Amino acid sequence: MKPTIQAVKGTREFYPENMENRQWLYGQIRKVSELFGYQEWDGPFLEKIDLYAAKSGEELVKEQAFVFSDRGGDSVTLRPELTPSLARMVAQKQNELVYPLRWWSFGPFWRYERPQKGRTREFFQWNIDQIGVNSPEADAELVAICASFLKSVEISPEQVLISINHRKLMEQELIALGIEKEKHKTIFRLIDRRDKMHADEWNAYGVENGLSLNDLENLKTLLDDKELWKKSEELVRIFNALEKMGVKEYVRYDPSIIRGLDYYTGIVFEAWDVTGDGRAILGGGHYDNLVSDVGGDPLPGVGFAMGDVMATLLLQKFGKLPESVNLADTALVTVFDDSLIGSSLNLASQLRNEGIKTVCYPEAAKLQKQLKFADRMGIQVVLVLGPDEAQNGQVTIKNLKTRNQIQVKISEAAASVKELLANPQGL
Repeated sequence: MKPTIQAVKGTREFYPENMENRQWLYGQIRKVSELFGYQEWDGPFLEKIDLYAAKSGEELVKEQAFVFSDRGGDSVTLRPELTPSLARMVAQKQNELVYPLRWWSFGPFWRYERPQKGRTREFFQWNIDQIGVNSPEADAELVAICASFLKSVEISPEQVLISINHRKLMEQELIALGIEKEKHKTIFRLIDRRDKMHADEWNAYGVENGLSLNDLENLKTLLDDKELWKKSEELVRIFNALEKMGVKEYVRYDPSIIRGLDYYTGIVFEAWDVTGDGRAILGGGHYDNLVSDVGGDPLPGVGFAMGDVMATLLLQKFGKLPESVNLADTALVTVFDDSLIGSSLNLASQLRNEGIKTVCYPEAAKLQKQLKFADRMGIQVVLVLGPDEAQNGQVTIKNLKTRNQIQVKISEAAASVKELLANPQGL
C-alpha cells in the first residue's frame, strides 16, 4: 500500500463538520458587520512584497511572508494581512468613493509561522475598517463592533475583555521620560513583547536597544499605570462613547497594549481571554498614513482583524459553537429497487423544485441500510416509494426522530415534508 500523501505543514483541512463551524462563524461576522452598516469587499490573494515592506514591519516581511519570484521576476507574496491591500484599493479610486467608507471582509491569509495551538500557516480572518473620518467616536465604533460580536456569540466580559491604549499618549509619556522619538519604534516593539519574554530577557533586549536600566524601570512604572488614559482627551471621549453604546463593560485600559505593526498612529486595542489562557483573540487600531504611503492622498482609518483559528478555539473553550446539524433540514428519498429508481429520482426532483433540500439515495439497497445512512447523516425525514405506494400514487413519509409515519399522495408530499421539517415533532 502506498503511503498517504500528507498535507502541507501548517495548512488546514475542513471536513463537513469543520466547514459548518466556519460558515456559522462567517454568518455571525456578517450579521454584526452589516448591523453597523458595513459593506463586504475583498482583495487579491497575491500581492507584491513591496506593498508590505514600508509599513507592516520587518518581522512580517522577512520572517512571516510566503515570498517567491513570479515568472516576470517580481517578488510576490501570499497575502499575510489585508490592510495594505485596502489602502492600495482605496488610493486607486480615492476620488470616486463615498466617505466614510465602512468595509469588511472574511478571507484566507498565509504566514510562515511555527504551527502551534491557535496558530497555523493558513487561516481565515475577519477584517473591518472605517476610512475617511478622524474622530474618537469613529475609533470607538470599531471597539463597539468587537464587543457586539462577543455579545452575539454569548461571550461575557468575565471571559473576554477588550484592552485599549493610544500610541500618541504613549509617545507623549516616553518623551516625558526623556526617551527621544527616534527610539519610540524600538520601545513599542519592546512593550509589545513584554508578556512574551521573561523579565531578564526583556531587560536585556531593552539594554541592547540603547535603554538604561533606569529607563526600563521608568517604563515598567508607566506600563503599570491603569489611570494613564485620563491624560488623553481622545481616550476619555472613546470611553464615554462606549458607555453610550452600551458596551463599556467589555472594555478596559491597558498601557501595555501597543500592537506590533508599524502603521498604527492612534488608538490600539486587543481582545483578550481573561480566564487564564492569556491569548489575544483580535487586534486593531487607528492609522493616518497608510493610504498616502501607497500613493494616495492622506486618509485616516481605524480597523481590526480577527483570525478564525483563535476565535474557534475560544468559542470551543466556552462551549459556544453550535451543535452540528449535518443534514437535519434535508429529506431523503429512498430507492426500493432498480425498477423504481426513475420514480424516486422524479420525486426527489419535485421536492427540490419546491425548495426542499433533498438527497436521493444513489442506488437500490435494503431499506434498513438507507435508513441507517439517514440516521448517521442527521436526516430526520425519509420518503419511501415502494411498489404499493407507486401503484397507488402515494408515498410513505417517516419521521426518524419520533419513529412515526404517514402515507400521502405524491402530489401532496412536498407540503407534508415542509410541514414536518418546520415541526419535527408534528408527526
